[in-house]
Amino acid sequence: MTAHTAIRQTADATPQDFADIRDWVFDLDNTLYPRHTNLFAQIDQRMTAFVSDFLSLPRDEARVVQKDFYRRYGTTLRGLMQEHAVDPDAFLQYVHDIDYSWLSPDPALGDEIKALPGRKFIFTNGDRGHAERTARQLGILDHFEDIFDLVAAGLVPKPASETYDKFMGLHRIDADRAVMFEDLARNLEVPKRLGMRTVLIVPRNLEEAFGDVWEHEGRDGEHIDYVTDDLATFLRSVR
Repeated sequence: MTAHTAIRQTADATPQDFADIRDWVFDLDNTLYPRHTNLFAQIDQRMTAFVSDFLSLPRDEARVVQKDFYRRYGTTLRGLMQEHAVDPDAFLQYVHDIDYSWLSPDPALGDEIKALPGRKFIFTNGDRGHAERTARQLGILDHFEDIFDLVAAGLVPKPASETYDKFMGLHRIDADRAVMFEDLARNLEVPKRLGMRTVLIVPRNLEEAFGDVWEHEGRDGEHIDYVTDDLATFLRSVR
């Protein structure tokens, strides 16, 4: 982190800082489970395969297209829809046909989420089925008020401001009394602008060698209030 920002880490978080929070909003992939479990790697590879088959490209070229769409449109699916009129249902069904046994149940995280005051939501760029299967495997599904997925967002992914507006309007969320947890810094820019507190989830030990380089952009920005590499410990420290 750069010296000019006031980003706080897990040890700096206190219950007083979150005493007024009533809505706790969590991204799903690489947030509610740690990146090192590598569950999302399965989805990533299936997206590459889908793009390869759909556009009749070699796998290496398909991966370049996939990542370009991801960066420019927020999701690979959005890029395929905008530029190639893909059937979103076919894409979502294919890429989420994965082995969830890679995830181990996380009772410690479940206990901390359950103990939080107020409402808890999953807000994901994936679909509801994937979110439900993931949260069920983790043993935390029953602790959430609702799942706001890509379909509920009208297939317009984060970080589009209209998607946050739709989510917050649907659930009548007061931004000043809400906090959002995300693994992508750019997806916290709008929540911060709306008045939410923001927590960036990073790989354990603040490792830098993960994901695409652009995913690190904004990690030291003023729209990040807190950063943590251990979600359960962070939640325990603020309740």
